[in-house]
Amino acid sequence: MAQGVELGHNAVEKWFKKLPHSKQKVTKLHFYFHNIVSEKILIAVQIAQSNMTAKSSTSFGSVTMIDDPLTVGPEPNSTIGALLMTLNFVFTTGKYNGSTLSVLGRNAFQKYREMPIVGGSGVFRLA
Repeated sequence: MAQGVELGHNAVEKWFKKLPHSKQKVTKLHFYFHNIVSEKILIAVQIAQSNMTAKSSTSFGSVTMIDDPLTVGPEPNSTIGALLMTLNFVFTTGKYNGSTLSVLGRNAFQKYREMPIVGGSGVFRLA
């Protein structure tokens, strides 16, 4: 059975409370990931593309490997607490060290993005 959720924080909370499950476990994270495009700093590298990628408005067929810093503040020189590796957040310090969050979805280069978390490990198991 599929259920839809209307948009909005309150609607999501109301929907979640109706689910049959054990005690709710909530962790609120706030961090920034930086897509740095530079010839000197290689954190995003295209490793393959199809014959039609150059003609595609969405870069369809492009495979890029990413190793973006996740920082505690919006400044690129802010403290790094984790790394975005492809689309897995791999935490490297503090109480989340060794834990991961798996993200799957469209990652369009926009100022603000919302990415769906589809799983995790360590303290984020069953995320």
